[in-house]
Amino acid sequence: MHVEVVYALPDRQRVVTLALPETGLTAQAAVERSGLLDEFPNLRDRPLVLGIYGTVCLPDRPLRDRDRVEIYRPLQVDPRAQRRERAAQAVRQGRKR
Repeated sequence: MHVEVVYALPDRQRVVTLALPETGLTAQAAVERSGLLDEFPNLRDRPLVLGIYGTVCLPDRPLRDRDRVEIYRPLQVDPRAQRRERAAQAVRQGRKR
């Protein structure tokens, strides 16, 4: 079984491929085996939000062959609030949406 574990920063992306002989491995276990928690110690400071190919999953989700486990960073700004602010600013400047 092969899985990838991915963590991306604004200026850097790290992809670790794991060849695992066992089935039943969880997303959390793959993250722990990847070494990314040691490489990026700040990940230990908060609860991890994980996903498989862009879909958020629980840490105890069993993995399948060729899954890509993604470690998500917290959002700096809520995208909906940001869009509302841009629209309000456009109205204030006399531009229409």
